[in-house]
Amino acid sequence: MGINWLKYSAPQAFYPLAGKLIPWFSIVAALAIAVGLYIGLLVAPTDFQQGESYRIIFVHVPAAWMSMFLYVVMALWAGFGMGLNARLSFMMAQAIAPTGAMFTFLALLTGAMWGKPTWGAWWVWDARLTSELILLFQYAGVMLLRTSIDDLRRADRASGVFALVGVVNVPIIYFSVKWWNTLHQGASVSMTGGSKMAATMLTAMLLMTFGFWMYSMAVILSRSRCVILEREQLLSWNKSASTPEPVEVR
Repeated sequence: MGINWLKYSAPQAFYPLAGKLIPWFSIVAALAIAVGLYIGLLVAPTDFQQGESYRIIFVHVPAAWMSMFLYVVMALWAGFGMGLNARLSFMMAQAIAPTGAMFTFLALLTGAMWGKPTWGAWWVWDARLTSELILLFQYAGVMLLRTSIDDLRRADRASGVFALVGVVNVPIIYFSVKWWNTLHQGASVSMTGGSKMAATMLTAMLLMTFGFWMYSMAVILSRSRCVILEREQLLSWNKSASTPEPVEVR
């Protein structure tokens, strides 16, 4: 008989499954990031134009990719929650937002570190940088909107609508270098145009991206368990899942 995956749409069934998956995602993430950093920092050749400063891209580019990818995934979970009235979908959207915000901040920080030696400035009002900064504000808006509304259902729907509307910024970030004259360089890796990078550089980039993805899975699953415990605290199954001793919830 096959596995009935539909049963894991219930928070009380998803909670133990997430706990089993977290260690595996964490181990794979640690290995992929370690190997990716080793190749990117020590094995990949020096860029003939930017010298050693270009190596920040092995963190910057995967972080930027994850910032956009996680926002789309967060909005999809929110959309599923509103369309199917699924509590777990809203919980997953809530769990994704902080990780997406972290990667957006990391992309902006490493972009500034890369821009200083390349452009001579920590920050320029470039189209891609500005739209990425707006993405950070969108993540913050989703989280703040949720916490500012006491009623969970209203908070879920309000933050969900905000997330769905904000998806329009993701293609703006991606295509900004094509739509406007920007200082930011074009894509070095494209699904249609292939890769303009050396094989060693591409390997490091893909390993770091995969490692960030696995890290995101581990952290989001861990945070989703906390959200489930917080939001399902009145259910009897939660009393045995959290701690063996009774805890007074105020």
